Amino acid sequence: MNTYILPFNSIGLAHLPEVGGKNASLGEMFNNLHPLGIEVPDGFAVTVAGYRAFLAHNGLTDKLRILLDTVDSGSLSNLPEVAGRCRTLVSEAVLPDEVKTAIITAYRELSGGGTGLPVAVRSSATAEDLPTASFAGQHDSFLNVHGEDNLLTAVHKCYVSLFNDRAVKYRIDNGFDHMTTGLSVGIQHMVRADEGCAGVIFTIDPESGFQNAIYITGAWGLGENVVQGAVSPDEYWVFKPSLEQGKNAIISRKKGAKEHAMVYDNEGGAERPVKNVETPLQQRNAWILSDSEILQLAGWSLEIEKHYRQAMDIEWGKDGITGKIYILQARPETVHSQRKHGEVLTYTLKEKGKVICKGKAVGKKIISGRACIIHSLSEAHKLQQGDILVADITNPDWNSLLRKAVSIVTNKGGRTSHASIVARELGIAAIVGTGDATRVIQDGQIITVANIEGDEGQVLEGNVPFEVATTDLSKVPEVKTTPMFILADPDRAFELSHYPVGGVGLLRMEFIINNSILIHPMALVQFDQLPESPVKNVIAQMTAGYASKTGYFVNQLAESIAKCAAAFYPREVILRMSDFKTNEYASLIGGQFFEPKEENPMIGFRGASRYYDPRYAPGFGLECDAVLKVRNEMGLTNIKVMIPFCRTVNEARKVLQTMESFGLKRGEQGLEVYMMVEIPGNVILADQFAELFDGFSIGSNDLTQLTLGLDRDSDIVSHLFDENDEAVTTMIAQAIAAAKRAGIKIGLCGQAPSDFPEFSRFLVEQGIDSISFTPDALIKGIENISQAELVPATGELVHKL
Repeated sequence: MNTYILPFNSIGLAHLPEVGGKNASLGEMFNNLHPLGIEVPDGFAVTVAGYRAFLAHNGLTDKLRILLDTVDSGSLSNLPEVAGRCRTLVSEAVLPDEVKTAIITAYRELSGGGTGLPVAVRSSATAEDLPTASFAGQHDSFLNVHGEDNLLTAVHKCYVSLFNDRAVKYRIDNGFDHMTTGLSVGIQHMVRADEGCAGVIFTIDPESGFQNAIYITGAWGLGENVVQGAVSPDEYWVFKPSLEQGKNAIISRKKGAKEHAMVYDNEGGAERPVKNVETPLQQRNAWILSDSEILQLAGWSLEIEKHYRQAMDIEWGKDGITGKIYILQARPETVHSQRKHGEVLTYTLKEKGKVICKGKAVGKKIISGRACIIHSLSEAHKLQQGDILVADITNPDWNSLLRKAVSIVTNKGGRTSHASIVARELGIAAIVGTGDATRVIQDGQIITVANIEGDEGQVLEGNVPFEVATTDLSKVPEVKTTPMFILADPDRAFELSHYPVGGVGLLRMEFIINNSILIHPMALVQFDQLPESPVKNVIAQMTAGYASKTGYFVNQLAESIAKCAAAFYPREVILRMSDFKTNEYASLIGGQFFEPKEENPMIGFRGASRYYDPRYAPGFGLECDAVLKVRNEMGLTNIKVMIPFCRTVNEARKVLQTMESFGLKRGEQGLEVYMMVEIPGNVILADQFAELFDGFSIGSNDLTQLTLGLDRDSDIVSHLFDENDEAVTTMIAQAIAAAKRAGIKIGLCGQAPSDFPEFSRFLVEQGIDSISFTPDALIKGIENISQAELVPATGELVHKL
């Protein structure tokens, strides 16, 4: 090959100055990772030398430099005019004959002697796909290009795209010289993802920066829709340690709407080689990848990350004709790799606002401002500094516009969409994939973007008051008493994993059932016996695509548990089995068919008493199946289980026997079983309970209500509810002493240790092993523990509280 062409099999990272970042990476993978089984489409690069020859042949270098030097780098007010004149110069120029001949010759060789091979034509700048500047989306690429003339036209258009407004601005922002930046063009086999699917992978969680998860997204058709955020894609998270152990490492998945698919337009001609079509309902409801394909992609991504020794942003495609999966490109991840973790901002709403719409949250923040609805760049003048930009979708041409916005809200897109990536780079909050933001939000309306509830973001009406707390995690004091989390929302687990805790002291299963599963487990077990009704139809719709109705429950629950277990792995995560009351169970879909009506559900058919009762035992079996799946199939053995509201020692034995009958045996593969201490009888017979369990956790709320004989749901007697009452603290002290005698661990879950420093001191004096806090109370709780550990024990606090 001549100086204008380099085939992928002769390219590596060392060739970046000659072929740009994208092509250097493609060649690096083609030569070094293909032997490991990672498929990369073959191709060749038109080198930077070809671009330089193009400039020289047309006498453009000095003309472009003079023009670009006139850009007002401060206000950028004349950027569109200057960049437009540059593009005109490049568009009117012609490719040198020697460059054209070299491209056509290489294309024929790639085609095996033919001239009509469909190829992807991708821009690859020398200042691109670097660890500190990705340049993703700044330059143009073209898909389904076939024929020699069309190929030459596409290469020429790539050269023009080096002078897009967004690309010029990006170079200014990142300190790159316009004329020393060179452009190569990559030309590779088209993967027929138009008949299959495609998407984007991050080898870390892009939202939290959690490093042990691989995040895979995708939709039907070519991958541009996912990259641009034009569709809401399917999402999959894979846990790296389990993947390396050969386990079923898929810890979470969410089905996207996948509204459109980009496919070949066989009638569109050279100017319109692809088009978007509406995705059939059957495909919308189907997952784009099988489990084996997810794990294959995750395994390849892990190998790519290891090869590059850094987190990576990867594009992939599945050929729908051959069924083969390919890696289309890979670049360094440039947001979290450059961010220093340590300082945490915690946002809290001071009032409850009216929800206008919801979507996927990008960035954990709250921000208020004026909504500015933008339908196209022709309306760019409407957006003022400090506005919240509301749009159907954004694309790279909007980059300079987005810098004025304090937040972004879009109808379409997922967490790897253009809007999401730009929001992370700018450090602003975004909500993507709302579906209806431009319809339900009024132009000029004051709104609040609230991204504080897991992965869901909410747009609220008006300027809702909020507060921000700043915490430097490096300055949080170290303590001997282990701080733990009380956790209900698995979608917050990755974010919270960075905090200095020993794990999760209480993971509430019923919150997962209520928020993610929604259906009463017995309605799934006995689905065929349900009366024909709208409820039965809803259950059928929700469980479509699962091998069985019970499989829906087990898989959904297992993946929610797994996300938490993975986030804190190898730290312990104590999962409390379901503890709904009958009135709460009845509110689940189908629950009305299975739950009795009780006068006082708080002390009725709840907790342990349900697990072995024929009215619920099959539902408890599904809970056990989910735990077995997480521990045995996924390899997350840091999960421990905890039994709530266990009234008698005999009941404890029945529960353990029932668990064993469902395959969940205490001690097997290191399984530890804890018990909640929340009934006075648990304390009185603590020595006997300790013989059956591996640890205790004091539930201070229930222990307080039952020790003082009041219903904590009753407003009338709420003034009597007090964890500091001497009767309650005496019970707690006795429980801790019993655990110490038995040599088992004991912790406490509750609000009091963060609210009352003296309560923390009391627990520390008694020798408690751990204290679990809600996320918003953790830092204050640790500070209280630290102060308590600095004060010499007096042995008197139990009577003074």
